[in-house]
Amino acid sequence: MASVRDLRDRIRSLRNTQQITKAMKQVAGAKIRRAEQLQAQSRPYADALAAMLQDLLAAVGSVNHPFMKPGNPEAPLGVILLTSDKGLAGAFNANLIRMADLLQRAQPDVTWYAIGNKGRNAVKRFAQDTAATWSLSTQDKLLTAQACAQQVSDDFTNGKIRGVSLISPKFVSTLVQRPQNRTILPIAREETTAAATSEKPRGAVEFEPSPELVLSRLLPKYLEFTLYAAMLETDAAFFAAQLVAMNNATENAKKMIDQLTIVMNNARQAAITTEILEIVGGAEALAK
Repeated sequence: MASVRDLRDRIRSLRNTQQITKAMKQVAGAKIRRAEQLQAQSRPYADALAAMLQDLLAAVGSVNHPFMKPGNPEAPLGVILLTSDKGLAGAFNANLIRMADLLQRAQPDVTWYAIGNKGRNAVKRFAQDTAATWSLSTQDKLLTAQACAQQVSDDFTNGKIRGVSLISPKFVSTLVQRPQNRTILPIAREETTAAATSEKPRGAVEFEPSPELVLSRLLPKYLEFTLYAAMLETDAAFFAAQLVAMNNATENAKKMIDQLTIVMNNARQAAITTEILEIVGGAEALAK
């Protein structure tokens, strides 16, 4: 049985850990509100972009753009793995990496692109090639999204990859974040139509110099914003997972402190009882 001093040291260590997890919980709670605000601020732009794409696709009969055509069938599949830069968020990153691992086992011909340090470390252990990596925790996520979109679009149009899939978390609620795998290149006409949230009839729109030229300029922006929105959603999902993980860690530390306190009190009481018995025994021996 551990001594009273050992138990007291363990309780002190647990209390220090509890203070750290409680502070991280408060930080995650503040950051998740900021991430949700950024998501809300970007939503009007996403709606307007999707509505314009819907008008453009309705105005042209056939779309002559590489993003709307199938890629080189003999090239490997390009996959973007989107994770966080840090851990201490439960199984958040592990679930995303597990989905990527299942994909690379099912399809050996894959070229990886990673956003986030956890994903970068994971794809380096895979047998396939890694084309490029970026960090998620940057001051300007839009620049990272533009760099990633430029890299994958160049590789797609040059025939180095046959398509681009994105593995990223879906923020369902504070308690639920699900990994998802979706195709972002080539862009399907149905996806852009479903992305338009406005169902109200709009007036006729005229595009100059031509709808085809405007569409060719708009599709790269659509790809950039798809990645940017996924990065914002990853931030919100990560902080939500970290909030839950730190809350559970704080509660578990409290339970362990309570249990060790009971054990320490029992050990101290046993020591006191032993000392009393020794004193009584010594007194009786002297009385004889």
